[in-house]
Amino acid sequence: MNVHPAPLVPPLKSVDELMDLLADCEDAWDTPDRTGDPVDILHHGLQVAAVLAGRYPDDEELHVAGLVHDIGHRLRPGDEAGHGEHAAQAVAGLLGERVARLVALHIPAKRYLAAIDPGLALSPESARTLDCQGGPMSPAEVAAFEAGPDFAAAVALRRGDDAGKVVGLAVPGLARWRPAVARVAAAAAGR
Repeated sequence: MNVHPAPLVPPLKSVDELMDLLADCEDAWDTPDRTGDPVDILHHGLQVAAVLAGRYPDDEELHVAGLVHDIGHRLRPGDEAGHGEHAAQAVAGLLGERVARLVALHIPAKRYLAAIDPGLALSPESARTLDCQGGPMSPAEVAAFEAGPDFAAAVALRRGDDAGKVVGLAVPGLARWRPAVARVAAAAAGR
């Protein structure tokens, strides 16, 4: 008898498999009917990774987390509340626990910022999905989130996520990120 449920999303086994999945996110959207954010999942991830690389040049794991944070939309289309967890589950074995944690935290970080930042500017789609993702955090949730591991990096990823939704923004393509993904995967394998 199996006491552990089967994973909802199979883990990614190689950098090649992840890069293929990311390439497959071109012209794939956060909502199945394309009414969500104005850029596809690939270009959104590329923008977020570029924003994070510019703001935090020494944190390659954060850049890679930004690149892959929304692949859950491709893995389980239509699961807005769970897409961060699905993406984290898929990348944990390949990219390591920190990258997976940051990916999973991008939704709680939105809830956190919605609770503490009255001037928070969310895209219409992010504002719409906030309620199904739990709404703004309570004061107790805020305190627990602030005490958690990688709190600052999770907030940085979320701020990058909010900045990475610009139609037509020129950023480096997917090939630029392959060496970074490979380095993060190699480091994770070495732990």
